[in-house]
Amino acid sequence: QVQLVESGGGLVQPGGSLRLSCAASGSGFSIGVMGWYRQAPGKERELVATITAGGSTNYAESLKGRFTCSRDNAKNTVYLQMSSLKPEDTAVYYCKAEYRYSFSSLIRNSWGQGTQVTVSL
Repeated sequence: QVQLVESGGGLVQPGGSLRLSCAASGSGFSIGVMGWYRQAPGKERELVATITAGGSTNYAESLKGRFTCSRDNAKNTVYLQMSSLKPEDTAVYYCKAEYRYSFSSLIRNSWGQGTQVTVSL
């Protein structure tokens, strides 16, 4: 299995910045699109950003300009740089990756356990 582990969450003041990291571990796999999702209390999980292996990104329209997604393929790690944070950004942030094993053509998905981001005074 491919395991995703997020880090970097925590408490930050409005207007502050935070950088999340998500590292994929395992062997014999290749990672395709990776992404970040978030889920606030009482709300559905929503897309934050996705990034292809080649570095092409897509963002939720409301987050463009504040959030930046990047990746380091050599480290199998994806990042989410968050700036100008607002209280409404408070949510559990989840990392997702599409991957396949070297011996299989089946595309699989892996989800991280989530990391809490709280934006509050």
